[in-house]
Amino acid sequence: MDVTFLTNFAVPIIVGICLCIGYVLKNLVTTDTINKYIPLIMAVIGVVLNAWMNMSFTPEILLGGLVSGLASTGLYEAFKNFIKSEK
Repeated sequence: MDVTFLTNFAVPIIVGICLCIGYVLKNLVTTDTINKYIPLIMAVIGVVLNAWMNMSFTPEILLGGLVSGLASTGLYEAFKNFIKSEK
C-alpha cells in the first residue's frame, strides 16, 4: 500500500512544534512510562494546532494534524543526533 500521498498533509510548522515538545517531554520525564504515550500526545497536539491554525475542523484538518504530529515522532531520532552533534 502506497501511503506517500500522506506527505501532502504534513504541515512543517506543526511537525517542528510537535518535535520540540516531544523532545522536551522525552527529556523532562526520565521514566520510561511516558515513552509509549508520546506518539498519542503528539497526534493530539498536532490536531489541536492544525485546528487552531485553520480556525475550523474538517477531515483534512484532522488528517493533517495527525500526520504532522506522528511525523514528528519519526523525526525525533534525527533531531536527537543533530542536537548531540552540536555538543
